[in-house]
Amino acid sequence: MSDTAPLDITGWTCPAPLRDHPRVVMGHGGGGALSAELVQHVFAPAYGGPALAGLGDSAQLTLGGVRLAFSTDSYVVRPLFFPGGSIGDLAVNGTVNDLAMSGAVPAYLSCGFILEEGVETATVARVAEAMGAAARAAGVEVATGDTKVVEAGHGDGIYVNTAGIGLIPAGVDLRPQRVVPGDVVIVSGEIGLHGTAIMSVREGLEFGVDVVSDCAPLGGLVQAMLAVTPDLHVLRDPTRGGLGAALNEIAAAAGTGVVIHEGSVPVPPAVANACAVLGLDPLYVANEGKLVAFVPREHADAVLDAMRAHPLGRHAAVIGEAVAEHPGLLVARTALGGTRVIDLPVGEQLPRIC
Repeated sequence: MSDTAPLDITGWTCPAPLRDHPRVVMGHGGGGALSAELVQHVFAPAYGGPALAGLGDSAQLTLGGVRLAFSTDSYVVRPLFFPGGSIGDLAVNGTVNDLAMSGAVPAYLSCGFILEEGVETATVARVAEAMGAAARAAGVEVATGDTKVVEAGHGDGIYVNTAGIGLIPAGVDLRPQRVVPGDVVIVSGEIGLHGTAIMSVREGLEFGVDVVSDCAPLGGLVQAMLAVTPDLHVLRDPTRGGLGAALNEIAAAAGTGVVIHEGSVPVPPAVANACAVLGLDPLYVANEGKLVAFVPREHADAVLDAMRAHPLGRHAAVIGEAVAEHPGLLVARTALGGTRVIDLPVGEQLPRIC
């Protein structure tokens, strides 16, 4: 093969954005490594302050002797309406769930609408009505808000921002730093439904069965778990980046390893089939109504029973444990007895899913 011409790679391109990209790319909003780098190297140094240091789903604050959870999120999902929900449902449930992951009882939300000139008023009303219904179902009140309009061509119909506050009960301390080797990892149900539902309508794909988003408020499920024991160690709702990203973030913050058993992770057939066709990993597909919990082993069975007794946890399953080995890494044990490292995704397999 000595007469073979040298390989010319000058025209090759990288399918993933480069980590030192000088401009913002879609991956910076995907909840993976690029998002983390943007927060760690741009936003956190600019803001500073101990309240931000935890970088959890919500900040845990003490104000006037009262422990509060405080969170904010923005929603840019496309399309605005999808099987199982809408941008309005996401805006309420996403923020309510972030508060619930601190063990808080959500109480009030703010709502900011950014509207593109030309969007139909009926569409705005439909989103607002969905938000109101979702807020009532979650037991929260939209207490304040704001509206801005941008010129046609400078938006995408409707963007929504919500912020929320809730009370953290006494004795509840949920944070990754409490994870210890031996903790049992429990997921509340079947993963990947939200991302697959968005794929199905955005790309016009059919997977042989209708796939509906799992968008739902998790506050009631969390309170049922805390009623068994307030000594849960950490909760996380695996939205952007999916279960894989959430477990990676917990492992890194806790300084422990995490091992999951792939065969124990509840992946519904429609999600498995969609991921097989599209070459995606279900562990990285977004969820909007699931949580993952690290529970002390002595409480795991009782917590699992309580989850399965709740409508949003009836498919809850033990999927792994925290370990002392390979601190900061997430490892999956396969059905064949092998292992593979599950990295934090660089970006998002499917952008603009929430």
